[in-house]
Amino acid sequence: MKKLTLILFATLLAVCFMLTAGPGTTLAKTYVFKYANTQSDAAPRSKSMVFFKNTLEKASSGRIKVELYFSGVLGKEAEVLNMVKLGSIQGCRGGLFERANKKYLMYTLPFLFENADKTVAVMRSDLGKKINKGALANGFYIPATGVAGGMRNITNSKRPIRNVADLKGLKMRTPPIDVTIRTFKALGANPQQIAYTETYMALKTGVVDGQENPFSNVVDMKFYEAQKYLSVVNWQVHPDPFFVNPAWYNSLPDDLKAIFDAVAEATMIYSDTIWLNSETGYFNILKDKLKVNYLDPQARKEFVKTVKGVWQYYVDKGYFTWDEINQALAIAAKQ
Repeated sequence: MKKLTLILFATLLAVCFMLTAGPGTTLAKTYVFKYANTQSDAAPRSKSMVFFKNTLEKASSGRIKVELYFSGVLGKEAEVLNMVKLGSIQGCRGGLFERANKKYLMYTLPFLFENADKTVAVMRSDLGKKINKGALANGFYIPATGVAGGMRNITNSKRPIRNVADLKGLKMRTPPIDVTIRTFKALGANPQQIAYTETYMALKTGVVDGQENPFSNVVDMKFYEAQKYLSVVNWQVHPDPFFVNPAWYNSLPDDLKAIFDAVAEATMIYSDTIWLNSETGYFNILKDKLKVNYLDPQARKEFVKTVKGVWQYYVDKGYFTWDEINQALAIAAKQ
């Protein structure tokens, strides 16, 4: 991550500990924050929440106690998200972000951002904070949003992807996500919805020619064993909002709200840092196993032009506006 990230991270931590000053905290009411996600305790998301627990409990002088539940022990993502909305637990992170605010889908638009740093800059901007606030209408308080892993890229067994024409006719495994299916149809590929756990065998047997995922997934699932080419196209990234029950948050006194918000922001910066750094490590593994190519700037423009209809589709659906897309692009351009 960039130097500015480290400076902002240090500043937020300093704020956290400055906010702890004040007499009489040992006799104050204690608040319990129960949190869950479906990833293992070794996952970057979970590691960052251990940081959250340790920092928040110290910064609040023990007035907020954090309980962490990983590996899906409290339920699947949809179940856990509903528990946050109902207030049976107080927080979670994971997928299904569009249930909080359809505008989160803007981050997933194909070829909108060239790299994760540009995406993160938008998430931390006033526009990103406005999108976070919009989740209140659907029952979620979101103090900060980060990225759910690295940029998504393409592997296949047929040829390097250097331009749009190279995707034509390729049988591409895609998850059952509308924007992904629409994108690969627009690019001339033949998207096939195959379960994530069945993707390796589909690649191995030639049911599909290729797939798209962050580097970490390609390594973890050993997709590279059935592939020949890795094309670094950085076509999409997923957001990772920090879902919090608003009633619980509003029950906090003002000083604890400020501490909670500062620690949440620092946590998401920490999460982005370790998650994106881990992607670099996974790429270093893949570059020794697959033939790697990168899109040149002119080719990327062709991809952007080809998928503009996908952007327009979601604008027409009313999820966000062209003005918001252009605001995001202007913020990203400064990075």
